[in-house]
Amino acid sequence: MTDAAASSEPVTALSKDELNRLTDLLIEKLKTVYDPEIPVDIYELGLIYKVDVSDDKDVTIDMTLTAPGCPVAGEMPGWVRDAVMEIPGLKSCNVDLVFEPPWDASRMSDEAKLQLNMF
Repeated sequence: MTDAAASSEPVTALSKDELNRLTDLLIEKLKTVYDPEIPVDIYELGLIYKVDVSDDKDVTIDMTLTAPGCPVAGEMPGWVRDAVMEIPGLKSCNVDLVFEPPWDASRMSDEAKLQLNMF
């Protein structure tokens, strides 16, 4: 099959198994990114609001920061994108910073609260 023929074929929906595999890999990669001021990864901090994976493996992530004035606000989306794009087979990753709803400590996992002695 030629490249032209392959690119004109319709994209098929991801199987449940493939989506589950990608979800596990995405979480694994998101857990490698840390807010430099807090010794907990951004996933456990609850900074990831939404992750969408299209059938052709484009990823869109909505995330926030612990505070709008975070000193790494300009850099963190790139860190997230770079971590996610380490997953083989992904086509692209777009990371959008959002501030609605505002982040608060209730979004943290129990694991993050335990790490920060917040119980």
